[in-house]
Amino acid sequence: MTEDLPDPVRLNRFLALAGVCSRRAADDLIRDGRVRVDGDAVPESGVKVVPGRSVVTVDGRPVSLQVAVHFAFNKPKGVVCTNADDERRRRVIDCLPPGAGRLYPVGRLDADSTGLILVTNDGGFAEKVAHPRHGVEKIYEVLVKGRPTAEALERLREGVRIGDMDTAVCRVGARPLGDARTVLTLTLAEGKNREIRRMCARVGFPVLELRRVRIGTVALGDLDVGAHRSLEQREIDDLLAGRNQRLQGGRS
Repeated sequence: MTEDLPDPVRLNRFLALAGVCSRRAADDLIRDGRVRVDGDAVPESGVKVVPGRSVVTVDGRPVSLQVAVHFAFNKPKGVVCTNADDERRRRVIDCLPPGAGRLYPVGRLDADSTGLILVTNDGGFAEKVAHPRHGVEKIYEVLVKGRPTAEALERLREGVRIGDMDTAVCRVGARPLGDARTVLTLTLAEGKNREIRRMCARVGFPVLELRRVRIGTVALGDLDVGAHRSLEQREIDDLLAGRNQRLQGGRS
């Protein structure tokens, strides 16, 4: 991870990347005099350190940057993506191996949705994947009640008005089932809160099940529900580059 960092880096960011705490909590540690750099107390969070050369301690214990980890996880229904849940529901990070440092999900899936979510301790990677401006596409399989008309599908593609926002243009495919239900395949680069459920409800076809099956070139594939795997380096490189097409010979 240090290869991707500026040289030097702000102390509060260093502590966050090292998995000690969030940047805001790091500011509190620094303000309370609990952080030292090369043996000296630091006056403010804006102080910069050189990863790999500066000696940083918190409460006397050395802090170093952890190795970046990137997981693909098949989220079960009922598991939440937040790291702080007042209802004490099972969280995504509870399903990952201990000892990997301060992990957090990249983006979100609501508790009722299932499928692919990425989990990391790498803030730069998370921002590249999650922010719509980088264009990393997410593909969802959505089971809806009824048979959406051509007009309804076109409204989804062009974007619909929900409250005070317009949803982004997306790609939509439809596969009717034999029991008055339809599987929609939606591809979009943004991910607002419960957006797909609200989009489908807005055009008159409520969501029964929602599963994310791909993020960029990373596919859910045959990963078991509740299981995880480490991303391959080429998958990480693809996501950082904003690639959405599957690489020849890659996972499917």
